[in-house]
Amino acid sequence: MDVVILIVALLFVAFVALGVFVSVKAVRAAKRGVDRTISQARRTVEDTTLRARSIGQTGAAGELAQLRLSLRTSMRATQDALQAGVAEDASLTESVELFRRLSAHGHELDDELRQLERDPDRVRVAERLQDLRERTERITHAADSLRWAARDRARKFAEDDLSSLSAQIDVESGALRHWSTAGEPPEREPMMWPEPEGSGAGAAGAERAGSSAGDQGVPEAIEPPDPRRQQTYPWQKAPGHTRPETTT
Repeated sequence: MDVVILIVALLFVAFVALGVFVSVKAVRAAKRGVDRTISQARRTVEDTTLRARSIGQTGAAGELAQLRLSLRTSMRATQDALQAGVAEDASLTESVELFRRLSAHGHELDDELRQLERDPDRVRVAERLQDLRERTERITHAADSLRWAARDRARKFAEDDLSSLSAQIDVESGALRHWSTAGEPPEREPMMWPEPEGSGAGAAGAERAGSSAGDQGVPEAIEPPDPRRQQTYPWQKAPGHTRPETTT
């Protein structure tokens, strides 16, 4: 009885622990989903604000907004392309690691540009614009290179696969067009149409007429006499008994 109670208690504890684990996982997943949604909403708001500032403001403030918008757009596009490509091509792992290192420089530059947007000293901000442009161009150029390299690699693999598939289809199509004679029905003999009436009788009559003509008008071949059966007439003398002629 004690053993049964112990087993039931252990099962109860296991079920409770499993329920707590599933609940924690569900809460964390929900929290990540909420954080992701909030982050996306925040990015959308910031991008819309930067786009409005780059268009509506002039001078250093408008250019700073333009630099931030260009940096964020390039980095986000590269991140999406690498994350989508690494799931199918493991060789992009090194590219993803390089992008993470590049992202650190990108975040640092974005934070600096955000601070300069609120800086009241516009003269000092204008003096640093040239350096900020160069840094932004270097980071965006590196990000664009990684993104386009990943896309070119994916396109090359797709073209190779399409070429191989097209070659296989051509071979299969050629094989399907070579029909085998083994599966064809056997060749039938041509059908003999019945002869006209009277043709058979005429042929039979001609054959009988020919045989009759041979019996009546054509002489049979005469065999030569056998010399062994040749008859001897009385006036002929037997050979060897001929008397020699006498001369007087």
